[in-house]
Amino acid sequence: MKLLITSNIPEKIYDELKENFEITYHDSNVPLKKEEIIEKIKGHDALLCPLSDKIDKDVIDTSDNLKIIANYGAGFDNIDINYAREKGIVVTNAPAPASAISTAELTFGLMLASARRIVSGDKVTREGKFYGWRPTFYLGSELKDKTLGIIGLGNIGKNLAKRAKAFEMNVIYYSRTRKEDFEKEFVLKYMEKDDVIKNSDFLSLHTAFVPELRHMISKKELEMMKKSAILINASRGPIVDEDALADALIENKIAGAALDVYEKEPKVNEKLLALDNVILAPHLGNATFEARLEMGKNAKDNLIDFKNGKTPKNKVN
Repeated sequence: MKLLITSNIPEKIYDELKENFEITYHDSNVPLKKEEIIEKIKGHDALLCPLSDKIDKDVIDTSDNLKIIANYGAGFDNIDINYAREKGIVVTNAPAPASAISTAELTFGLMLASARRIVSGDKVTREGKFYGWRPTFYLGSELKDKTLGIIGLGNIGKNLAKRAKAFEMNVIYYSRTRKEDFEKEFVLKYMEKDDVIKNSDFLSLHTAFVPELRHMISKKELEMMKKSAILINASRGPIVDEDALADALIENKIAGAALDVYEKEPKVNEKLLALDNVILAPHLGNATFEARLEMGKNAKDNLIDFKNGKTPKNKVN
């Protein structure tokens, strides 16, 4: 079988795939344009691609031989899975338990960096504006006794809550399904979504993205938040209305924000780029050696199982 890989992947995963497939490899982290994917996929039986590659009807129709699309990651909203199903093409994803831990740790890092103004402090130091220790210079906030509000208590939200309790934070949450056993074990408090938004010192978003959740956090919700609150989004970009967020930060309606994902990724809202009270990370949520290797193993196994006539473990359509 001929396999097209559209992005650089860990060497260990590539070597194992090379033993099983005839590979066309785009060995780069610079994404291919849609036209380039269309050109390269011709004549291939299988496709391995990252979440950032849009695999729509035009791409799917290009190769008459295409039988499987394996996404390198847990998400698969970049693929037209319904059209793939119509064409008899299997689509798989690659969830990884390590991904939830990595994303929770990244989220906690963003929370600490925001509370203690680490990123803008680095900038001040590099600009030569650090004149030595002073009692009121560059003050931030402790996390102890602050309230962390989590919207979406899945695996990432749960891992974040555990870490917050270790820092002696109060944790409140909203989730479509209440997690009463977890609440009792880790002393969390369930609230309705608006109450979580109103009562949080740090509001962290961890919902899966569906179209009806677009702009779940917009002008109305931002005006509900405490003026001292910090918003963190390491879930999906479209959940936050970036124009409304930028306006809230400019007008000091909230104290700050930290984003790892963007509404029109990889493009970042120009107004946000100009602000010092927002941290902008390049989608690092599960960017750890552990998580990406685990994802790669799952993606590789999906492809090899399919080649060997088995149903892939992570088939999503």
